[in-house]
Amino acid sequence: MKKNWKNISTCVMVALVSMGATYVMYSFMDNKRGYSSADSYNYGVEFDQRGVHLASLTADGYPDFTKAAESSIHAVVHIKSTVKAQISQSQGRQRMVDPFEYFFGFGDRNGRGYSQPQPQPSVGFGSGVIISGDGYIVTNNHVIDKADEIEVTLNDNSKYTAKLIGTDPVTDIALLKIEGKSFPYIPFGNSDNLKVGEWVLAVGNPFNLTSTVTAGIVSAKGRGGIGGGGRAGVDMSIQSYIQTDAAINRGNSGGALVNTNGELIGINTAIYSQTGDFSGYGFAVPVSIAGKVVADIKEYGAVQRAVLGITVGEVAAAKEADPEKTKDLKVNAGVYVGGFLEISPAKQAGIEEGDVITAVNGVKVKTVSELLEQVNKFHPGDKVKVDVMRGASSKTFDVTLKNSAGSASVVKKEDGIASVGAAFKDLTAEKKKSLGISYGVEVAGVDNSGKFHKEGITKGFIIQKVNNQPVLSAGEVERIITATANSQDKVLFITGMTAGGARKYYAVDLGE
Repeated sequence: MKKNWKNISTCVMVALVSMGATYVMYSFMDNKRGYSSADSYNYGVEFDQRGVHLASLTADGYPDFTKAAESSIHAVVHIKSTVKAQISQSQGRQRMVDPFEYFFGFGDRNGRGYSQPQPQPSVGFGSGVIISGDGYIVTNNHVIDKADEIEVTLNDNSKYTAKLIGTDPVTDIALLKIEGKSFPYIPFGNSDNLKVGEWVLAVGNPFNLTSTVTAGIVSAKGRGGIGGGGRAGVDMSIQSYIQTDAAINRGNSGGALVNTNGELIGINTAIYSQTGDFSGYGFAVPVSIAGKVVADIKEYGAVQRAVLGITVGEVAAAKEADPEKTKDLKVNAGVYVGGFLEISPAKQAGIEEGDVITAVNGVKVKTVSELLEQVNKFHPGDKVKVDVMRGASSKTFDVTLKNSAGSASVVKKEDGIASVGAAFKDLTAEKKKSLGISYGVEVAGVDNSGKFHKEGITKGFIIQKVNNQPVLSAGEVERIITATANSQDKVLFITGMTAGGARKYYAVDLGE
């Protein structure tokens, strides 16, 4: 019996020593490799990869999007935009000379074959993101472009009429406002800190399917040159998109791209597709651009856009285009300075043609899109540090940014409506019939101190065309006046008739 106990004790001691040695060796290798033994499937150890951070996971090991989705869907709205029926100039001319319409009303009611169908209003749909408790909404410009009426529907099905505060076609961003308080909203995140491969959610209303959430990753940052089929809106001169493989379809435009914390990091804007539907590539305006644009519109009424005053291109393209001129370049990434505009803050600061811009305020830029994104975060008058490579030497310049007019002062939106001093109202069907016309807008009132009064335009005058564009609604007249007041050519050419039917033509200079 004693012998058996001795043998058992010996076995136990050997087992304990073996277990201890194994634990010590395992701990040693664990520390040496630089990762915790709790990590699973860490194949990167074999390649000496360090500092890898895994996404937050559920208890089952899957990414958890529930909190981000729940906090986002209530602040993403459905937008319905209505553009009233348009009449072409050829239609307008034809209908105005139609004697049957003049004498008998709208078209030929006696089968003489001259009647035309009335144009129908155009209705579009999209998404928007509430960004404040008092009802400010950011969306895409192309979602509400030329709209006479904008209706916003919240996730609880409550409906509001939205007011357009301002737009920026250059970045395809617009700011709306609905009246109320304590609306749910999505806080701004930091799109500069976004990493390629990071999980994101796209929240919107594709195909009018409200409160739709899709998940994907950030596929690329600073993506520019997006075109081709499936991209809504107009061509933009500022492109620095977040690219994602989260499903984005028609109706998602203007919706939210959020991170797993539920923070807004982009406004879904475009898809790249041969069919017009999602095919794996979606694009969002980063909040570093969109947030600045809507903040400017709210505060100043116009975007305060800063410029460096340079002509630029990719380094690789510059080397290919002129190998002899670029032979001394020692970098392959950055923005090549090909020349300067007439007004150039960069040139004034000492930057030279042939320099390669590599960073703005410490943020690295490898492409033109990334440079545009960084510069457009600033206002005219702001000072930034611009790092460049000149041959094999690195240099840093302090650049005071200006606007395209060469000024560092704030540019405020001109109030064209206040300038003309007039109010407008839509024509009733009876009024159109009595005048023998099919479209036009009535001047409802004139201020004696306004430009309309100065030029002789009186109450009751019927406006039919403004700047050679037929007008069908009071909102359309106001929109053209506002756009003209903020353009380089500030003259309104107005065609119309008096209440008695006499044709009149006016030129109103809004720049005086």
